[in-house]
Amino acid sequence: MVNLIVGLGNPGERYRNTRHNLGYRVVDFLADRFDRLTTRRDKKEFKPGKGEFLFCETKVGRERVYFIKPLTFMNSSGAAVAEAIDNFNLGIENLLVVCDDVALPLGKIRIREKGSDGGHKGLRSIIYQLSSIDFARLRLGIGDTPENVDLEEFVLEDFKPDEKEKTDQMVEKAALVVENIVMNGIEDSMNRFNAD
Repeated sequence: MVNLIVGLGNPGERYRNTRHNLGYRVVDFLADRFDRLTTRRDKKEFKPGKGEFLFCETKVGRERVYFIKPLTFMNSSGAAVAEAIDNFNLGIENLLVVCDDVALPLGKIRIREKGSDGGHKGLRSIIYQLSSIDFARLRLGIGDTPENVDLEEFVLEDFKPDEKEKTDQMVEKAALVVENIVMNGIEDSMNRFNAD
């Protein structure tokens, strides 16, 4: 079962609304959604983990589900992911990484069971630390880098005002996809959502 959901991003207010922080936004949305759906009094707030990450947890049926935000900054995300896997006694098969993707148009999402880093340095770090490409990832399109703009500069820009609606819709859809992955698995989710 996929029950370790890692949203990639950079910590701090400076990066909150940047293109690179879509993973953070999705797990924040999920934590808030589960908080609103639950009848329990324990609010789903992120707290420090035993390592360089914040986490919150919920239950789906009898299974615990963990939402993770690495604090290592994007290019060193793998260290936090490895710590979280170890801390919660989980395996790579339990992992789903949510991240931005310049190869997809803004608003598009893609689920993959495994694969290369695709030029994404956060994924590259995770692959290096885990010595494996065999983990699921949900990639959220942020659009291609404009001409005469450096990739590193582009991903650290805030979304433009006219992109806000489409971005918000993508974050909400990504949260629904994550829920489906947790409940019904990767294959069902790929068949259901990758055609969009």
